Amino acid sequence: MKSPYIWLSMAKLIELPKIPDRRGNLSFFEENRHIPFAIKRTYWIYDVPGGETRGGHAYHKLEELVIALSGSFDVEYEDATGKHVVSLNRSYFGLYLPKLTWRSISNFSTNAVCMVAASDFYDEADYIREYEVFQKILMP
Repeated sequence: MKSPYIWLSMAKLIELPKIPDRRGNLSFFEENRHIPFAIKRTYWIYDVPGGETRGGHAYHKLEELVIALSGSFDVEYEDATGKHVVSLNRSYFGLYLPKLTWRSISNFSTNAVCMVAASDFYDEADYIREYEVFQKILMP
């Protein structure tokens, strides 16, 4: 049975502006222009020990853009269309994850830095931390 929430499945890889220069490249993104939300919070994940996984949750309302600022990692996500894996290893690509998308991040390379831009401030009540609860919300 298809989920009635199929319209929420809008995860996508976004190519960000890249300004090449012999002295080093520059990339950026702007809220409501390159990404489909206003930024309320930014955080980064780094010094992840080998074999560790971050994430393992979804959000009721929060949207995110995930970028590999340095190194590489895999983002595994699940939405109403199924399960997907995207490898991020270029700082001018970001993975947009809409609300009601289960995500986990793994396979961090040495010195990887994962930056996340979020559509809202931290709110523990917005988290869906139990996979079974997520599945019930996605497929009532």
